Amino acid sequence: MKRPHRRTAIRLAAVCVLMLGFSYALVPLYDILCDLTGLSGSTSNLTQATPTPPKAETVAERQVTLQFVANVDHSMPWDIRPDQFEMKVNPGQTYQTVFHARNRTAQPMTGQAVPSVTPQMAAPHLIKQECFCFTSQPLDAGESVEMPLIFKVSERLPSNIGTLTLSYTFFDVSPTSGTQSG
Repeated sequence: MKRPHRRTAIRLAAVCVLMLGFSYALVPLYDILCDLTGLSGSTSNLTQATPTPPKAETVAERQVTLQFVANVDHSMPWDIRPDQFEMKVNPGQTYQTVFHARNRTAQPMTGQAVPSVTPQMAAPHLIKQECFCFTSQPLDAGESVEMPLIFKVSERLPSNIGTLTLSYTFFDVSPTSGTQSG
């Protein structure tokens, strides 16, 4: 093999090895990036240890505002609304609220709520103990239902966060395909 060809082959092999190594490193790098920036918008269902130390203030001294938002996917002919659009809560205490859902169609449907928390760095600090988002919600034609939410905000919520927004988007997960209308 001629010298220029050998050098090119070695360089190409080195690039392939580096690309393979980089592809294996992407998952841990992504996890680190998400931890540093708080880009993961998922909520916590269990108390997780976080590097933020507990605040010196007592639970009774601090209140945060928790806003509730409910949306439906464009293919979901349901009405969804929270009982309360906003609550003042003390970190560390357990609270309960209710969301209301109504199937406007003439057919039974099953919905699934997908939660999101903003700011994203607050997501691990919102602990849902009971939530309608844990399971699918089947509703008969025209049926209305109250869906409870039991939650608390961790005492480890960073002190610079005074307002959290918990948003649910409902999607049609009915066993039959196609969009129903009502």
